[in-house]
Amino acid sequence: MSRKPIIAGNWKMNLLKSQAKELFEGIKDYVKDYSAKELPTIVVAPVFTSLDVVETVACNCGCGGNKISIAAQNCHWENSGAYTGEVSVEMLKDAGCSYVIIGHSERRQYFSETDEMINKKAKAILAGGLIPIICCGETLEQREAGVTDSHIASQIKAALSGLSNDEIAKSVIAYEPIWAIGTGKTCDADEANRVIAMIRKTVESVSSSQAADSIRILYGGSVKPGTIAEQMSKSDIDGALVGGASLKADSFNEIIANTMKVACNV
Repeated sequence: MSRKPIIAGNWKMNLLKSQAKELFEGIKDYVKDYSAKELPTIVVAPVFTSLDVVETVACNCGCGGNKISIAAQNCHWENSGAYTGEVSVEMLKDAGCSYVIIGHSERRQYFSETDEMINKKAKAILAGGLIPIICCGETLEQREAGVTDSHIASQIKAALSGLSNDEIAKSVIAYEPIWAIGTGKTCDADEANRVIAMIRKTVESVSSSQAADSIRILYGGSVKPGTIAEQMSKSDIDGALVGGASLKADSFNEIIANTMKVACNV
């Protein structure tokens, strides 16, 4: 099956409104020269306080902004209520989001998010008409102990529990080895592809071969312009969740360009 690549930029807790606007405009100005068919699916995930300025730039221009989707970096599974500091899927949709990143290792590590919470969020996101980007990955200790596959398979099975085949097919998974996030270390492309192929088999085991063929699975972990071409040449890697390199338009645009050369025949 031919799956359209995704290049998603996770801006994490960075950039004030003016900086987010400038970055988005830099990406928008680059993609305006290409048709939507030529481009991968492009997603950016600003902080909550910058969603409005990014959405405004996207809506107020007909030259590239409509080729970039907006993601939130987190959500709550309830629609409303006494959950101080949280944001609902409905609110994110109202702010212009199409995707929501959930289960990132930093959320699991620093905010004690569990597989059960991530599953609740995935269900709420899909019920609200948005697309979850479900993160998974292993620590260095888990990799050295030889439990990478079993640990990640467990995360995937828990995250997808109770979802229909159609819901799974439209979701996105991002494999991010924790030891490669923000460290400058990148998982070998062949090994990343092996793990992602294992994830796809796990998806098939809890859903269907059609859903497993359809779901897009990304690699994340110190992705750079110089690594993306090899990663995108692999059979099961459908794109990238980009951290630090997404914070500058030049490097993010170069990742988009190198993806198109390999996967989009541009």
